[in-house]
Order: sequence, then structure tokens, then C-alpha cells
Amino acid sequence: MRDIVNFLFEVGILKKIPRSGYKFLGTGNESVAEHSFRVALIAYMLAKNEVKSDTEKVVLMSLFHDLHEARTGDHNYVNKRYVTVDDDKAVRDLAQGLPGGEEIVSLFHEFNSRETLEARLSQDADQLDFILELKRQQDLGNRSAAKWMRYSVKRLITDTAKKLANKIIKTDSSDWWFKDNEELWVNGPDKIKKHK
Repeated sequence: MRDIVNFLFEVGILKKIPRSGYKFLGTGNESVAEHSFRVALIAYMLAKNEVKSDTEKVVLMSLFHDLHEARTGDHNYVNKRYVTVDDDKAVRDLAQGLPGGEEIVSLFHEFNSRETLEARLSQDADQLDFILELKRQQDLGNRSAAKWMRYSVKRLITDTAKKLANKIIKTDSSDWWFKDNEELWVNGPDKIKKHK
């Protein structure tokens, strides 16, 4: 139980580790934990659209893909040109002694290999999370976000992810709550409740 408790405390650090690329973008911020949460949800959606995929494996792989950053921190593309990080050792040490620890390491390696459908879907989920955030930053006025988005879209592997990215690019990031709610914005929530 001690190994499990220590692991849970350690992965809690991911809530405090910032994703480092946003300093170069100039706007936006999120923790590694925030990123991993949405990546896992995106992975679930992608897997559900690929009948031959193992949904559970795709979700777990996506959830675990950045666990090592609890020990290494997040390194963006500029950092990686100068800093060598032993992600493999970090994930092996982190998972050592855990029930399912070998599975965590195996999923981490599979994710990085990109050889299986599940790994490709998980890789795409990782990119799509970033594309969603870049679209949000673009909608808020960051002109660099569109250029970054083009490169992220080029990294997508599966047709499902490419279709989803195309829809993301064409959708305003606030549509889910703002679009077609004129009555709400004019009359307020209390008036709408009375009419129903």
C-alpha cells in the first residue's frame, strides 16, 4: 500500500507542473494533469470511432503518456534541443513496485512507438488536445496560435483525428455555451426558466 500511496502523491505533482510550450506561444497555460485529463477523454472519443481499437488501452495509454513528467518536468521542443531527459528511466522508477506497474511501462513504450492503432490514436489525442487549446487561444486573439495549429495538424496520423481537427478549426471555441443563446443573453436566466 505504501508504494500506491507514494505513487498517488507523486502523480499529484502533475497538477503543479506547467506545460512549458505556452511561454513561447505567449498566452495560455495548463498543468500536465489538466492536459492528460482531456487527452484521455479525446482518446476515448477517437477509440469509439475506430471499431478495431481497444478503447480501454487507448484511454489508459493517454492517461499515462506524461506520467514521467512528475519526475522530469515538461520539456518543449526548444528545451529538447539542449536537454537530454531519460523518460524511460523516470517511468520505470515511478512504476516500480506498483500493481500494474509493468503495464504502465509497457503502455508508455507502446505510446512512443506509434506502431499500433492504439498508440496512433493516443498520439493523435495528445495533438488534438493541443489543437483545441491553440484554437481557443486563436479565438482570444493570439495570432501565433494559427501557425502553431498548422504544424500540430500535420502531426496527426489517423483519418478520424484529421477530420476532428478540421471541425475544431472551423468551430468557435465558445460555441458550446454562447452560440444561439440570444434569449439567455437578452433576458437573463430567470426569464427563460419562467417561460418553460
